Amino acid sequence: MLRALGLGDFLTSVPAMRAVRRAMPDHETVLAAPPALEPLVRLAGVADRLLATSGLEPVRWDGPAPNVAVNLHGKGPESHRLLTALGPADVVAFSCPEAGVDGPHWDADEHEVLRWCRLVTVAGWPADPVDLRLPSPDRPPAVADAVVVHPGAASLARRWPAERFAAVARWAAGKGFPVVLTGNDAERALALDVCRMAGLAPSAVLAGRTDLAGLAAQVGAARVVVCGDTGVGHLASALGRPSVLLFGPTPPSRWGPPGTGPHTVIWRGSTVGDPAADLPDPALLRVTVDEVLGEVQALLRRPALPAAGTTPGSGPGPRRPRPAAPSPAAHEPASCPGGAPSGRPPAAARS
Repeated sequence: MLRALGLGDFLTSVPAMRAVRRAMPDHETVLAAPPALEPLVRLAGVADRLLATSGLEPVRWDGPAPNVAVNLHGKGPESHRLLTALGPADVVAFSCPEAGVDGPHWDADEHEVLRWCRLVTVAGWPADPVDLRLPSPDRPPAVADAVVVHPGAASLARRWPAERFAAVARWAAGKGFPVVLTGNDAERALALDVCRMAGLAPSAVLAGRTDLAGLAAQVGAARVVVCGDTGVGHLASALGRPSVLLFGPTPPSRWGPPGTGPHTVIWRGSTVGDPAADLPDPALLRVTVDEVLGEVQALLRRPALPAAGTTPGSGPGPRRPRPAAPSPAAHEPASCPGGAPSGRPPAAARS
């Protein structure tokens, strides 16, 4: 299986990957993905092993030709050709005449979870789109029961202003809640800025100090998570933690969390914005601090939830906040080989 993308991309394809592995229990299932994702590959049980692959680089497969190659990466000729070059007996992928691959049509408006479930279901491997949940990480968090604020995103268009994240963090700390700021190495400077503006101790900044397993442990023990449309939001949903998720420029109808669960989506857009813009999307800028704090307070007033991974999840379709938002495998290989970036890669990396 090829899914050489980021954290959110991995988590939204978990139901499809589990379906592939279930369908061929007597075969080794290999996932070609970034090496940083290995802890979650084990936790989610989606493959027998990970083959380190990033983006559209060649898949370093040195075994016999796979029985089946599954493209969970994209719809374009580049990703299709990466798999056909391995000489598989069969390729499961979306239709791409340019690469000589037949398959179902690609629907740009389809929710990401449903898209990949549909692909493998058509291939004869029924996928359950509600099968998103992860079990509890097997390591303790850096700070238990914290308000986790994640200010970063892979693109500026999906990044709520730093001073607004700081206002949320300052409020939570003022109410006596422990607050931590998460992110990868590239987001550490941003997290430090938010820390300074919020008046927090530098020790609150976990960005750049945790690997993906540590991030999962921290999110899995969070009292509430506040972030944009990024991988950490999907991680909170997969671990069943309360979250306030800020969307823009892409609507939650395409990338939102499960339809029920302890999360609230705030979306103030009406159309799909420009994900490559070098400024925060206007839909994000219409989200106010007071609005976010109202949703955070509503979640904090609820009884604290049990440890992550102890309750079932549900399928795509986010709950709207108040007030309502505007509309918007261990023998021969069966699957070819399919810090992880926290946000969604550019469209070119998915082709």
